[in-house]
Amino acid sequence: MEQLKVNLCGIELDNPVIPASGTFGYGYEFAELYDINCLGTFSFKGTTKDPRFGNPTPRIAECTAGMINAVGLQNPGVEKVISHELPLLKKCFHKPVMANVSGFSVEDYAYTCEKLDKEEQVGWLEVNVSCPNVHGGGMSFGTSPEAAAEVTRAVKAVTTKPVIIKLSPNVTDIVSIAKACEEAGADGISLINTMLGMRIDLNRRRPVIANTMGGFSGSAIFPVAVRMVYQVASAVKIPVVGMGGVSSAEDVIEMMMAGATAVEVGAANLVNPYICRDIVSDLPRVMEKYRINNLKEIIGGVQLWGKM
Repeated sequence: MEQLKVNLCGIELDNPVIPASGTFGYGYEFAELYDINCLGTFSFKGTTKDPRFGNPTPRIAECTAGMINAVGLQNPGVEKVISHELPLLKKCFHKPVMANVSGFSVEDYAYTCEKLDKEEQVGWLEVNVSCPNVHGGGMSFGTSPEAAAEVTRAVKAVTTKPVIIKLSPNVTDIVSIAKACEEAGADGISLINTMLGMRIDLNRRRPVIANTMGGFSGSAIFPVAVRMVYQVASAVKIPVVGMGGVSSAEDVIEMMMAGATAVEVGAANLVNPYICRDIVSDLPRVMEKYRINNLKEIIGGVQLWGKM
């Protein structure tokens, strides 16, 4: 439907709903449940230069209004993703896919992005400088404007497709980091990744996950995500992809009013594997309820008190 379509960095999406990296595998797993071509696109599992087994178990646990995970970027490495995962994906998903990339050095990021940029199925490169669950990489690149800009420049130098930098909420000034990425050539910004959290098992008197701390996600972080999306979208001229606690069509609309061009759904996929399909189906009803004719018209459309 025309009124659901949005344009993300020059590529048109049938709707703004995107399953987030790490919650949707490489797509074909969910294609056994429903036709995933109903989605705008999806961001596949975070991919690194070399294979990674991930962190020790236990590495995922439920908590109030969300979950904590420290999976640690488990993936088969970029070569195996290209030779095995993408051919399987191509059989069930017929739209451009978002490739999520992580690294432990600037060179790692550039190498992996250059490889994936050459793949026909890849529409965007979502460069994750915000993973809180790995040591010596990930979030360390997303906590300073200079480091985030360095990764952005290195990736842009070896790619031709849109580069979207995924930022961490675990910083004091996310706007300065987003602006530094924009100035370094980023085509878009996605936020927020998980917040750093911790829970303790009272019976065992030890952390609930082996990594001690992990990424906190779920509906509890939604207000923080909306706030950060609004702040960044108000400060940059490039598209913003919003995420963090999204679990309904109403949440998608709220994120878009805050300034998001498209919206990723993360932890909710692990609770209800049909959630993204259901959100897409429910969007027309919610649009009618709030008298919205076209989703493109509400991007950044929040009206502030005193300015109405």
